[in-house]
Amino acid sequence: MAAAYRLTVADANTGNGASGAVYVERDGKVLPLTALLDDQDLRGWNGEAPQDLMPLLADWDRWAVELPRRLDKAAASAWRDVSGLRFRPPIARPNKLICIGANYHDHIEEMKIPVLPSYPYSFLKPASTTLRGSGEAVSVPTIAKLIDWEAELAVIIGKSARNVAAADALSIVAGYANFNDLSARDWLVNRPAIGVDWVRHKAFDGFGPFGPYFVPSSFVPDPQVLPVKLTVNGVVKQSSNTAQMIFGVVPIIEHLSSIMTLEPGDVIATGTPAGTGFGLNPQEFLKAGDVVSVEIGGLGVLETPMI
Repeated sequence: MAAAYRLTVADANTGNGASGAVYVERDGKVLPLTALLDDQDLRGWNGEAPQDLMPLLADWDRWAVELPRRLDKAAASAWRDVSGLRFRPPIARPNKLICIGANYHDHIEEMKIPVLPSYPYSFLKPASTTLRGSGEAVSVPTIAKLIDWEAELAVIIGKSARNVAAADALSIVAGYANFNDLSARDWLVNRPAIGVDWVRHKAFDGFGPFGPYFVPSSFVPDPQVLPVKLTVNGVVKQSSNTAQMIFGVVPIIEHLSSIMTLEPGDVIATGTPAGTGFGLNPQEFLKAGDVVSVEIGGLGVLETPMI
């Protein structure tokens, strides 16, 4: 197997100001993707280097093979230290941002949900306004007071597929990343008889911190054995493992693809374990000045300052 690497997107200074650029990260050093591209690659992208991972994911079967091959030939002098990068979401505007709720045994217990779900319970977030990169600040909404954290494993789809069989589910996964499904619990406490308002609960601007790295699936042989940790101001709040999932990555893909076509770049956040602020006794919620950090397996650390 090729040496492990991760992909990230960060600000790059251009003649027109700051824009996103793709980098390859390995052992704390980064290499601009442009150092690995040739004229034919750029012609395929209308002369423009990718500003996020979508162009790569659109042809991931090829790039999953090409990137390791080209990395082996990259000059050592082209790599630089990762410090100083201002991260962006690995994918700025996925076609779909799908979140799975109530999907960890320990979270079900802390939330006092009386029954286990019989299928993966899902909802959508508006990707264009919720996604934020690691280090990007998120404003505490003025109309909500019970802002909660949720560390989640994000699955990034690498090929278009519908009605995927369980045996084939992992073959359509391009890679994995950290995700923080920020939530306003106000409308769990005071929900109307008609049910939970999932838009008010989940869709505030910035409520989808994501990244900083995309790790190809070839370096995550089993997504159901990853440690999950979240801290607030350095204090551990969530400490669990993806083995606690009620529905793992395979049945989630099998279920969702029976409803909709999954497309390259789609992001699926797979649920959160115990340790949410709503589930603590006494309850705790985020406020301006707090810093939330999410770390899942070898996916890096996703940091979110609240302002």
